[in-house]
Amino acid sequence: MSSILTNNGAMVALQTLKSINNNLSQTQNSIATGKDVASSKDNAAVWAISKVMESDVAGFKAISANLGLGQATTQVARQAAETTTDLLKQMKEKIVAAQESNVDRSKIQTDIKALTDQIASVTGAAQFNGLNMLDAKPENTGATNTIAQQLENAAGGTVEVLSSLDRTATGVTSASIGVKQQSLSTTAQTAGTVANSATTLNATATTASTGTIAAAVGSTETFVISGDTTSPARGGNRVITGDTYSVAATFFDKLSATGVGADIASAITYVAKAGDSTVDVAENLALRVNMALSKAGYSDQYEATFADNGDGTADFNIVNNSGVVGAAAFATADFVSTSGGTAGGGLDLLKDIDVSTEGGAKAALMAIESLLQTGIDAAAAFGSAEKRITTQQEFVGGLMDAMKSGIGTLVDADMEEQSARLQALQVQQQLGVQALSIANQAPQQLLSLFR
Repeated sequence: MSSILTNNGAMVALQTLKSINNNLSQTQNSIATGKDVASSKDNAAVWAISKVMESDVAGFKAISANLGLGQATTQVARQAAETTTDLLKQMKEKIVAAQESNVDRSKIQTDIKALTDQIASVTGAAQFNGLNMLDAKPENTGATNTIAQQLENAAGGTVEVLSSLDRTATGVTSASIGVKQQSLSTTAQTAGTVANSATTLNATATTASTGTIAAAVGSTETFVISGDTTSPARGGNRVITGDTYSVAATFFDKLSATGVGADIASAITYVAKAGDSTVDVAENLALRVNMALSKAGYSDQYEATFADNGDGTADFNIVNNSGVVGAAAFATADFVSTSGGTAGGGLDLLKDIDVSTEGGAKAALMAIESLLQTGIDAAAAFGSAEKRITTQQEFVGGLMDAMKSGIGTLVDADMEEQSARLQALQVQQQLGVQALSIANQAPQQLLSLFR
């Protein structure tokens, strides 16, 4: 049946043409914007995912800049630590030369002093954007720090470099790379003067020998360094920075009836540094005692050694190589501990190096090995941190590229496909217009029925 009121053919042709025009408009928009999903109305789920990923890319871009700053800061510190190590090597050459008796030790000492000043200059200038990674200074200084202040000193000195964003089901958290500051300063230690107590450093932190050192060569008396794990305020730390362990001047009086006690008239102390264990304390105390014995000319007669007991404690030993029995029995007061001190810089022994005498040259040789190892450890620590930061920086750069590629896969238009689609839709549009025109002419055919 034909009707002049309802043209079904025209309606079908019109709907088809509208659909074609709509698809053509979408294709043109995709070509113009370069995106299949340009807004949430195009595909809400894909658009939401892409926006979250775009925000992560922006965050990682800021992280990449932060890693660059951290890498530069660490690189400066590493370079300064390596330079310091090289200067210490040069100093060792001077000290070794001073072991020879037929040399001008005073001139060698002048050279050593110049190298010491140069080390101080290098470590003082090793800063980037105002941060010096080689000059880790304690928050609290003095001889009467509380345990809380000592713990604060021990906890400080780590620079956090923002390195990543970690997205989980519950949200986003940041991650960082910790770069521990190193101390290559020559700042002197400050011995603690806070007496032992149940709330500071327990008197059981040290156990002195009460025997008399025997005459036989190799005879040994042992003093135990246990630290303190009983005081609640110390948080279970046997040793914390600022704990002070001392060999009293009376200790040397007990070695022989004459000589040693008169030539070493002052106590030998070591103030624990951050991260020290009882073994570190024993090792450093033995080094300082041996230096004192060498300077006084008794390095052939007596020697201090240390040992790790494997249970968290360490032994400090005095060995008799003189063949002479000790002058008296050691007492508790000869080997003591206190708290409240301030640790010295990592190169604090530099101030004790003096090769102007034979004994001083021997002592300097002992010290330089320890100082050189400190410099090497610092340079290695910074090198490792710099490598990690560089690796993370490369990873973040690659991750951003991957995320951008993923976002593109989700929302970007396939231009080859859109080009072919555009041409097809343009042809369909022309045919749709032609079909609509034909459909619109159909009612006019009815006129012939009434002629």
